[in-house]
Amino acid sequence: MSEIPEKASGGVVWQSSPPGSIYDYIRVASFSIGPDGLVEQWSRRAVDLFGVTAEDARGKDPVEAFMPADLRERGHRRVREILDGKEWTGLVPFRIPGEDRPHGIAEMYVMPSETQAGERAALCIVVDVRALRRIETDLAASQAIFGQSPFGFLLFGTDLTVKRANRRFATVFGGSADDHRGRTVHDYLNRPEADRMTAALRSVLETGESVTDFEIVGAAPGARDRRHWSINLYRVHSGSGRPIGVAGLGIDVTRRHNAAREAASARRNLALLNEAGARIGNSLDLESTARELLDVAVPGFCDLASVDLYQGLLTGDEAPPGRWGSSHDVGYGAGSAELRRVAVASAVSDTPLRTDQGHRPDSGCCGSDPIEVGAVHRYPFNSPCAGALRTGRLRTVPGADGDLVQSTLVVPMVAHDTVVGLVQFSRAKGSEPFGERDRALAVELAARAAVCIDNARLYRREHERALILQRSLLPPGDPEAAGLDIACRYLPGTAATEVGGDWFDVIELPGHRTALVIGDVMGRGLRAAVAMGELRTAVRTLAQLDLEPAEVLSHLDEIARGLGAPIGAQQSRGHKSRGPELSEVYLATCVYAVYDPVTRRCTFANAGHLPPVLVEPGEEALLLDVPPGMPLGVGGEPFEEVEVELPEGSLLALYTDGLVESRDHPLDEGLSAFRRALTDPARPLEDVCDRVLNSLETGHGEDDIALLMARIQGLPAEAVGDWQLPREPRSVGRARELARTQLKAWDLEPLVDTVELLVSELVTNALRYGEGEIRLRLLRDRTLVCEVWDAGLVQPRRRRAKDTDEGGRGLQLVGLLSSSWGSRRTPRGKTVWFELALPDGEGAAEPTVEQLLSMF
Repeated sequence: MSEIPEKASGGVVWQSSPPGSIYDYIRVASFSIGPDGLVEQWSRRAVDLFGVTAEDARGKDPVEAFMPADLRERGHRRVREILDGKEWTGLVPFRIPGEDRPHGIAEMYVMPSETQAGERAALCIVVDVRALRRIETDLAASQAIFGQSPFGFLLFGTDLTVKRANRRFATVFGGSADDHRGRTVHDYLNRPEADRMTAALRSVLETGESVTDFEIVGAAPGARDRRHWSINLYRVHSGSGRPIGVAGLGIDVTRRHNAAREAASARRNLALLNEAGARIGNSLDLESTARELLDVAVPGFCDLASVDLYQGLLTGDEAPPGRWGSSHDVGYGAGSAELRRVAVASAVSDTPLRTDQGHRPDSGCCGSDPIEVGAVHRYPFNSPCAGALRTGRLRTVPGADGDLVQSTLVVPMVAHDTVVGLVQFSRAKGSEPFGERDRALAVELAARAAVCIDNARLYRREHERALILQRSLLPPGDPEAAGLDIACRYLPGTAATEVGGDWFDVIELPGHRTALVIGDVMGRGLRAAVAMGELRTAVRTLAQLDLEPAEVLSHLDEIARGLGAPIGAQQSRGHKSRGPELSEVYLATCVYAVYDPVTRRCTFANAGHLPPVLVEPGEEALLLDVPPGMPLGVGGEPFEEVEVELPEGSLLALYTDGLVESRDHPLDEGLSAFRRALTDPARPLEDVCDRVLNSLETGHGEDDIALLMARIQGLPAEAVGDWQLPREPRSVGRARELARTQLKAWDLEPLVDTVELLVSELVTNALRYGEGEIRLRLLRDRTLVCEVWDAGLVQPRRRRAKDTDEGGRGLQLVGLLSSSWGSRRTPRGKTVWFELALPDGEGAAEPTVEQLLSMF
């Protein structure tokens, strides 16, 4: 009964109990028997239990109406005993009237009573035994689940206090199960977790929606370790459906949580290693590689990080011998050697946090002052950082009290048993501490970065050496040549690309002729630069022999095939070759052109290079049709020559493929753009070069770029003296006269005596040892050149005459009085020449007595 309201008259009305009473479960019914043994009263619950209405039951013998026939005699005896004043309790089978078989068993409690007239009667209370058995089973099952469950079990009332706790819960939180009655979640958890749990309980109680896998964190009484529990909450109802509380089942999932955390950490570490492999070492630059390491580590692995590299490594010093862990110093010096801070990264506030010791997040664990990026510093000899550098082993350094840093991993960067630097990984307070798995990952990250940094160091060293070699082999400044205005450009690839084998050269030949050379060794790096140097030297040597361009390329082809060292010779000792020795193949492309300023004719030979470009005055640029031939080093194919007459004022351009080819556009587009950039060849040659480089996409840095441009000027007719002489003795005197007259016309009187003497010697030799007619030619440009041609094939040879010889000293005299002399073959014989410097106003130097006596 839930309440007793009063009426206006002051009387009391008893109301039924609220839904969910125990009587709703056990199905209690009642009826009464009068003095005559017949039913007098029949309750409504009796109607529900027996299925007989009150009208049908009143006035009937209950034994005859509800008991089986074989039990009726015993039933009548019991009724008589009850009416005589005896109580009775027992199980009674009953049946519904009209049915033969028993319908059920009822537990009956019969109490004698009296009527108003004083006659004996009886009151019968009946309970359905099946309902009782169900209740007993449910109670036993509930007790088994609640009491024997290996999980903590709580029942909260509607006021969210504990109504019942099982033994497992009491084992964890202490005391007996009854001791926990009346407590709340705030008695077990800290305030934030208790508030979360209270909100969840209230939500379940109000909405009826269950909560599963609700995780809370706390600690058992007297324990320090944090435990993780998974809570399942559901609302509990009475038989009539009224909410009476919330049941909570708690499972300790600390091990599962730790395992999941370990698995997540392992997955994170694998992802970091995968990211490190993809992002570290892409630039082949020391500083960029250090920054790439920190980009991977912060904030994925730590909150603060810095990288220090040995100063000697950054300045290009060679690493001294020594392995970490040995008695020698490690890497680039002892642990206290100079280092440079090359990178810093932080995932915490930009405002540095100072402590009592003056530490800052970017100062590292081993110093009291902050270290800026780019600063050169030393670690104290006894500091953990110096110790890690000396031993090559990781150190763990805890943070100071009041510092932002919780702990720091000081990891030496070891590559090929050499320490190249130091990386520090720090985690701020509040972050998860470093574990053993984290330490292994830190060592792996540092090792990967160290290998990339060492590779970058080796690349930088090779790149610088190759650049030095390459620059030393290129012509210094703008070279000069007779009858040509020359401008050149050389652009090396970016620091991210290796040095190439591009080269160009301008070589002076006898007779004021000029050899223009441009080439490109296939491949990159120091080997390509060395091969380029060897080929350039070979070109200069062959050019001095005054060979035809096709001949020069043929000799170069043989040289290129002999440049590669046998692969077997490169193997270290103790390793056997598995087959015949092969040779590295150095392939190169080259254009060799010889220009004669007297005739303005240029002879080209091409070995697989891009064709030269010619721009005649008033015309569009065109590619010269020079047979490309095979690259140098292939061998087996002859080279062809093409002779082209170049108009006065025309422009000739030689170039390498880096100027016109890149990954962004095909070669044809680059060639077309190059030709368009040469549309105004009348401008100063330096401006034309700048226009070409500015118009084309030369900043891609994929390859070196070489550009050699020459404007054709030719020697004027008045600077050339050319005569044919008959093959007779008087031609010697005629040659002296012609030379004297021409020199006076050129205002070169100081050279008359010397030229007359040397011309007479050469013409005399041509008459004595040569064949056919004799040709005398004088050329005046930056120097004076004298050439004597004849049809003989025997080359003159300088020798030392004996004291008794009357002749044989002519070529010695030529060599003594001229700045240079020589001979060369021509298509119809040979040419002997000598060269004299033009007078500077002080007169030509006369040979000394000692020089003259040296000929005898």
